[in-house]
Amino acid sequence: MRRRLIVIAVSLLLLAAGAVQAFAEPSKAVLEAESQRIAAMRKAKDAVLAIFVPSGQGGGSGVVISPDGYALTNFHVAQPCGKYMQCGMADGKAYDAVLVGLDPTGDVALIKLFGRDDFPTAELGDSDRLRVGDWVFAMGNPFLLANDFQPTTTYGIVSGVHRYQPPSGTLLEYADCIQTDAPVNPGNSGGPLFDDQGRLVGINGRCSFEKRGRVNVGVAYAISINQLKNFLGVLHSGRVVDHATLGATVDRDAEGRVVVNDILESSDAYRRGLRYDDEIIAFAGRPIASSNALKNMLGVFPKGWRVPLSYRHEGKRHDVLVRLAGVHAQEELLQKSGGTEPPKPKEDPKRKPAAKPKGKGKAGRTEPQETAAPEIVVKNFQAKHGYANYRFNTLNQRRVWDAWQATAKLAEAGGAWTLAGSLGTGGKFRFLLDEQGGALKVPSGEIKWTAGDELGASLLPAHSGGLLPALYLWRRLATTGLGRFGDVSYYGTAPLPGRAALADVLVGSHKGVECWFYFDPADGRMLALEMFADEGADPCEVYFSEYREVNGRAAPGRMEVRCGDETFATFKIEEFKAEKPEGRGK
Repeated sequence: MRRRLIVIAVSLLLLAAGAVQAFAEPSKAVLEAESQRIAAMRKAKDAVLAIFVPSGQGGGSGVVISPDGYALTNFHVAQPCGKYMQCGMADGKAYDAVLVGLDPTGDVALIKLFGRDDFPTAELGDSDRLRVGDWVFAMGNPFLLANDFQPTTTYGIVSGVHRYQPPSGTLLEYADCIQTDAPVNPGNSGGPLFDDQGRLVGINGRCSFEKRGRVNVGVAYAISINQLKNFLGVLHSGRVVDHATLGATVDRDAEGRVVVNDILESSDAYRRGLRYDDEIIAFAGRPIASSNALKNMLGVFPKGWRVPLSYRHEGKRHDVLVRLAGVHAQEELLQKSGGTEPPKPKEDPKRKPAAKPKGKGKAGRTEPQETAAPEIVVKNFQAKHGYANYRFNTLNQRRVWDAWQATAKLAEAGGAWTLAGSLGTGGKFRFLLDEQGGALKVPSGEIKWTAGDELGASLLPAHSGGLLPALYLWRRLATTGLGRFGDVSYYGTAPLPGRAALADVLVGSHKGVECWFYFDPADGRMLALEMFADEGADPCEVYFSEYREVNGRAAPGRMEVRCGDETFATFKIEEFKAEKPEGRGK
């Protein structure tokens, strides 16, 4: 008996020793996972910003997304800073940054850092691939603890996707956002949410707090990176940008369908055939099962985009492209967002001033300046009504124009233009364009148009939406340039039908009409133009393709013209001649 007890005791000791050894030596898989997590965080932290308000009162976080210093943060972080801020990075240095663009509704701001052209950047992920339970980590400057510019890291999981957070009396609307239990606290605002591979999937913004303390309780919301990708081009325009509305509201009916319960007759959705009591099937490629689902998807698009809409009218499905209007009138948006001037800070005698950064910037400063903006900021800021920073709009106007002229080479072609070839329906055509107007000759006859004081007064040919005025504006932009065309601005980037990549867009107004010009960012070629003679009517749409070289310039070989849901005509351009004006020589 005694021997048996001894054997049992020895066995138990051996089991215990094995358990201790197993506990002391984690498995290879655990060690590899830990190593990957540490590596991902080490790489990600270099792009994270600690943002400080120049006045020394407050701050937040951000993340760099391009080597030349463009970075994302929250609107509510950037607004108190005014036109500039100072940003600390994990390299221990502080960099001056200027405001570029604002999205008050989506709570986003784009800023640009100065001091180097090789900033470490975050890799952009795909937020639509996130699933509940995926590991994520947040980085930033909670409670302004990052005085040494080293970001705080918190770890958690995705606890919800496609969440909708209504404005609740403010402008801020978090649509299709990511919910996480990774602790996000005051100061984390504007900072990055990374997936487990260190890819940027969101910008942290809203979080839930205990009633009597500013401590996260495990529910935080991040703006999805896919929404931000839609807005980045428009933010680069330097604008105060707006979000989209369909011009219609929806609700569930007794059968559980999502149906239209109100619609504006002035909306593009109405022009595309959407009516009261029609069922919404899908929007932007996502099935719509509730009114919140539609709000979610609308909230991820900027004003002016054209997005696929599927609806059922009298039992028949319709798939159309709908041009989205803005949620706010421009002046309303500027007023509600506080404009572009920083609000005056409220004095709180009980509150201690925020600690100032200890790192040194390129210019040798050891703390944010509370008085005049740095010289580099002054050079890169231009105030204009409706813009956060008009300087960046002018830079992008010139970038797009120069890229177009590098291939089109039309700036000196101020004489008559001739386009001739074959119609898609058979027969020949010939366009003649000059500074007085234009003419189109087809087998059925000749149509002449003269540019008067109101270009929208005569939209010839009939049913085209104004093809001759549209081509007149195309020639005018090419030959007169940005300064003399009329009112020209850079809209940002927007989609075109049948094209996966976004296009650069210049918007020009001249003699009562507005024209959107679309360019390929890769090679500068003009892809399309849309001329709006009336805000409540369909534009004339002209699509250029099949480019070839003609006399040293890239010229379109095909032109398709649409108005509304109909194709007006297609033109195979076999001759393209753009002459110099008389007196300039060859």
